[in-house]
Amino acid sequence: MRILIVGAGGVGGAYGTLLHEAGHDVTFLVRPHRAEKIRQNGLTFVSPEGRRTNEVSCLCTGEEGGPYDIVILATKAYGLDGALQDIRPFVTEQTRIVPILNGMAHIDRVNEMYPGQALGGIVKIVATLDGDTVVQMTPLITMTIGSLDENAVPPEIVNALTVPGFTLTVSNDIRAALWEKWAFIASAGIVTCLFRGPVGAIIEVGGLGAIYSAIAEGEAVAAAAGYPVSQAGHQGSLNLLTEEGSAFTSSLYRDVAAGHAHEGEHILGELAEQARNIGVSTPLLDLTLIQIRTGDSPIS
Repeated sequence: MRILIVGAGGVGGAYGTLLHEAGHDVTFLVRPHRAEKIRQNGLTFVSPEGRRTNEVSCLCTGEEGGPYDIVILATKAYGLDGALQDIRPFVTEQTRIVPILNGMAHIDRVNEMYPGQALGGIVKIVATLDGDTVVQMTPLITMTIGSLDENAVPPEIVNALTVPGFTLTVSNDIRAALWEKWAFIASAGIVTCLFRGPVGAIIEVGGLGAIYSAIAEGEAVAAAAGYPVSQAGHQGSLNLLTEEGSAFTSSLYRDVAAGHAHEGEHILGELAEQARNIGVSTPLLDLTLIQIRTGDSPIS
């Protein structure tokens, strides 16, 4: 199957590389400056297994290509609307679109523009773009997909995304899985953005109780929305966010600290709105949003 990866950053670059190395027909849809680098130098990927550079195909908006059987949206949430317009020339009615974004609002947005063509998608990876190099920072790399309606995920999609290098899971309740991830990344964002540092440092100065409270807030919103976090999901949050000496920080914190565009409104702002609508108190979430929005203010 022909696969289009929208974005070649940490997430898109990692998964796209592994799909390419498995022999799939993979193309990256990227901005012109990124395309120039990839065409000249290839796409370099550093994972716990080693460093390698692959010659891969890429496109820019306005160039001819496609159509594609699978489109994986690996942009940041604030780039979604532009990406949905950019993929139009490459999509047919048979194309399945897999957004692997944070939050939940993107599901409705994709369905508005491409009715019935979206699958739910979740990835778990700690990855970044170091210059032009995609770096996978820990061994964890998984993908979960699932149908958003009563139809099963087409078997050809499952086969195409089952490759060495990452674990693929097909979920029978992808909305619950999306909420579970949202609760976790929101809790991680609250902890590291509010206290401005890695988990280990926060614990060292007495912040463990606040970490438990942040996890509880995210999970309380999910439960009130009808998607309670599983025991395994809860334990996963505890394992990652309460480890003494841990250098873990959320990607949201890293973007905020670096002064980059960030997903604060998509991860935390939308969750706070959900909490208000269903009557859940989220004091730590609200404080974190005040801090982030203050930093973004033109007065700052």
